[in-house]
Amino acid sequence: MAVVLVICGLLFVGFFVLTTIFSGIRIVNQYQVGIVLRLGKTQKVVGAGLTVIIPYIDRMILVDTRTVTLPIQSQKIITKDNVSIDVAGVAYFRIVDALKSYTQIINANSAVDQIAQTTVREIIGRFILDDVLTKTDEINSEIRTILDKHTETWGIEVTIVQLKDIELPESMKRAMSKEAEAEREKRAKIIAAEGEFQASKQLAEAAKVMAAQPITLELRTLQTLTNIAEEKNSTIIFPARFMDIAEVLGDLGSKFLPKKD
Repeated sequence: MAVVLVICGLLFVGFFVLTTIFSGIRIVNQYQVGIVLRLGKTQKVVGAGLTVIIPYIDRMILVDTRTVTLPIQSQKIITKDNVSIDVAGVAYFRIVDALKSYTQIINANSAVDQIAQTTVREIIGRFILDDVLTKTDEINSEIRTILDKHTETWGIEVTIVQLKDIELPESMKRAMSKEAEAEREKRAKIIAAEGEFQASKQLAEAAKVMAAQPITLELRTLQTLTNIAEEKNSTIIFPARFMDIAEVLGDLGSKFLPKKD
């Protein structure tokens, strides 16, 4: 009986030792960084691979270092020219210092989300509406710079910030539509005026030629009548001067054409 108890005790001790040894083995993935705490104090930071810690004394915290996509919720913002707009965006960040991200901030994602919303509201409030719509690259760069400066102490790097949705009030949409329509009409009138100006210059040159050669005016008249006749739905009234020209042309023809015997 005593032998059985000894064997059972040895088996229990062996199982406990093996369990303790295996409980001290940790695996860190390629996209993770491990922080080893010994009795609550930071001991070391380990990279990907197999790591052994002291069971019941050490504790390992795994920190994900992959890039995080953080939507910036839509919020109402008043621009510099007192226009209320709804702005939403997205930010991309990653942890570059695992120890700082664990010891300096409780929830990194929530912290970046809150600072991103306040920064977007502050930066856009400095611009007028037209600049918000046209200078998005400049605004994105400024927001990213300020965010990166705030999150640097947390071991976080903000890589990209983009404003992805800017919602305007309906009254502002109608006003901008009218403005765009008026701008298009202005350009159309300018183009038409330039066309008239060019045409008047050409007509002036043509008038000089016709003044020097009166017959060209009559030839132009004949060409116009030919164009009208192609429609076959118009009545042509010949002016008196046209008949005179016809007689002149007839006389010229009789002079130059051979006479029949």
